Amino acid sequence: MHELALVAGALPQLIVDAGPAASRRFVEFFTANIQNANTRAAYARAVSQFCTWCEMRGFELQRLQPVVIAAYIEDVGRRRSKQSVKQHLAAIRMLFDWLVVGQIIPVNPAASVRGPKHVVKRGKTPVLSPEDARRLLDSIDCSKLIGLRDRALIALMVYSFARVSAVVGMNLDDYYQNGKRCWLRLHEKGGKFHEVPAHHKAEEYLDAYVQAAGIGDAKKSPLFRTIPGKTGRASDQRLNRKEALQMIKRRAMAAGLPSNICNHTFRATGITTFLLNGGTLENAQAIAGHESPRTTKLYDRTRDEITLEEVERIRI
Repeated sequence: MHELALVAGALPQLIVDAGPAASRRFVEFFTANIQNANTRAAYARAVSQFCTWCEMRGFELQRLQPVVIAAYIEDVGRRRSKQSVKQHLAAIRMLFDWLVVGQIIPVNPAASVRGPKHVVKRGKTPVLSPEDARRLLDSIDCSKLIGLRDRALIALMVYSFARVSAVVGMNLDDYYQNGKRCWLRLHEKGGKFHEVPAHHKAEEYLDAYVQAAGIGDAKKSPLFRTIPGKTGRASDQRLNRKEALQMIKRRAMAAGLPSNICNHTFRATGITTFLLNGGTLENAQAIAGHESPRTTKLYDRTRDEITLEEVERIRI
């Protein structure tokens, strides 16, 4: 079930049977409580599957017990990864917390249920070497506006460790002068934002794109815009992250780089390069806007390469 269907009235029968107050509180959970669209969509899918599972077995909302939640989690675990199971449990817990606060049910039946142990010490995002990242940027034909835009977008993600959603969500006034330096205002998850100084290369590429696009005075308008092929000029429409991914795939292929490169590659590449050049994990965390250094550590691939010297230590 898509999250918008929940708002439109296609509520799970499990919720409908619990009465109007439960239905209203259920809709509020997705519309008023979860701001991030991606989280809302993921939680909506997880909750929908759980409700369908309960309905097929004749369970009622008011009578759900921890043993029922545990049985569902065990069932999901047979078909899905540990990470996916943990997300399902998190969505169910959060929903029931919301229903408890709204006095729909007395206690949260998922509170005591434990999910699978899932520890990630190394991220799976593909990372480019500094040389390959440079090759990609240099391979872009900047004789046209679209090339200037694409180079600026990729560079901004590399040099600021920014998520693609934060970059494509920027307006012109999120790139601004502060004293002698230009700064970037990045809007992150949950309505939060943090500000970082612009790397001189990111500043160079952004200035070239903005000047060529002729959009410097439109401070409240999108920074990164679509560029229709027929016109070659920047439109008023904001570039979205799917379009950014398609662009990155094209640019990577043209540069002879691996096909698994994605939007997140450049965040990971920037952090890894920063650490390789002596940057500290604490400062990488601050630039990336991570709440925990453990999250930043997932992007650290400085120890991925095993040197020949180390292998030759195996003396037999």
